[in-house]
Formats: sequence, C-alpha cells, structure tokens
Amino acid sequence: MKKCDYCAKEITYFEQYCSDECQRRANKYYETSEKYGKLFSVINVICVFGIPVGLFLFPFSKSVGTVLASVCCVVLGIMLLFLPFPTEGMISKLKLQKSMKITRIIGASVIALGFLIIGFYFFFFS
Repeated sequence: MKKCDYCAKEITYFEQYCSDECQRRANKYYETSEKYGKLFSVINVICVFGIPVGLFLFPFSKSVGTVLASVCCVVLGIMLLFLPFPTEGMISKLKLQKSMKITRIIGASVIALGFLIIGFYFFFFS
C-alpha cells in the first residue's frame, strides 16, 4: 500500500495525502521551507563552522572558544526547533511529520550540548 506523504498512514494509490488536514500541513511546511530556506542555510553554515572554530580556539583562549562553540550550538538548536527542515532522504523514508519531529529532537539535543559546553567550562575552568 502507498502511504500518506505527511503522516505515513496507508492510503490508496490514487491519493497523495490521507486527508485535507495532512495536505494543508504539508503545503504549509513546503511554503515555509521555500520562504526561509536561504536563511536556514546561511545560519546553518555559520553555526556548523563556528563550532569547530570554537573548539580549535579553546586551547588558546578558553573563554572565547567556549563561548563561540556554545553560542553556535544554542543558535543552531533554536533554529532547528523553529525551522525543522529535515533532509529529503529523511522525508522520503520517514515521511514529513516524523522527520520534523526527529529534527526538533535533534535541535533540543544541540541546545543541551551548548549548555553542557558552558557548564563544563564553568565547572572546570572558573
């Protein structure tokens, strides 16, 4: 059986979504993705490169490296919470609803990692 492109419920081969609500939510996601896709990409690149730069700077200046890495983690996590844009591979395998949920969980984990880095710094180096 074919599955709904949004929620992964089984549907007939002549349909794409199981209900109008699923179609509305999927359309809303794709409109948001098109609207904020470039902003998402720019922030993603800055944060993904900022984390290793912060970790590289840590031996030279512990406070600068820690702050840079943790701020990049928190910003990246917040962005993933509010703009959960999973990859096309995730969407095709898990469908849109579950992919967005997993992306939000990853975002929350990245925020926790940022706070863990800051906590590690204050616990061991202050």
